[in-house]
Amino acid sequence: LAHLLASLFLSPSKNQSHLFLSLSLEIRKEQKKMSSDDEGGEEYLFKIVIIGDSAVGKSNLLSRYARNEFHAHSKATIGVEFQTQSMEIEGKEVKAQIWDTAGQERFRAVTSAYYRGAVGALVVYDISRRSTFESVGRWLDELKTHSDTTVVRMLVGNKCDLESIRAVSVEEGKALAETEGLFFMETSALDSTNVKTAFEMVIRDIYTNVSRKQLNSDTYKTELSANNRVSLVKDDIKDSKQGFGFSCCSSS
Repeated sequence: LAHLLASLFLSPSKNQSHLFLSLSLEIRKEQKKMSSDDEGGEEYLFKIVIIGDSAVGKSNLLSRYARNEFHAHSKATIGVEFQTQSMEIEGKEVKAQIWDTAGQERFRAVTSAYYRGAVGALVVYDISRRSTFESVGRWLDELKTHSDTTVVRMLVGNKCDLESIRAVSVEEGKALAETEGLFFMETSALDSTNVKTAFEMVIRDIYTNVSRKQLNSDTYKTELSANNRVSLVKDDIKDSKQGFGFSCCSSS
């Protein structure tokens, strides 16, 4: 998959349709493999996208969560990269395929295709750069335009270790999240603050929403999208209202 992603975003536009098809086939192969690995049990595979302006720390949030790594001089993402993470919820293995999208405007036409099938999104801004916070509305509009289904959304104020040069207050982040109906959390990929909590809150809420839908259905399988299948088995899960998760770094 890595070599296909690199080829896709570095190749001439006339070759991109062929590469898109190849990449789609590879992703489907991986999903089938994941399904066969869990034969006889439930399969939960959720696609989550991380969006936001360039240099807000999207790639480092993913690398911190997936590999517990931080790269101080990481290069800008070209196109799209993804990692698959697993966690256990109520005795079931839940897999999240997390996509890190490029923030630069020149990649928007290409990466918009990767919203398709997403059931979760982290919308990230940098608390030390107000312009990235002011762009959140545009990213939410893009998510709404390109996503195929109801998406669990979290507003993430990253780099909360930069308290001394903060340009966006915690209260402003909370207010925007409340207005837009988002979860909210401040994180630091540098020192790991709230990174795992943010991702797992989104994954757990997706699981709860999907399970609730299944409980109200006579079918045991739900097709979320053409490329993102989630197999479900009935379970006794209590209905709960979606709330707002407000959390931030402590002030220094």
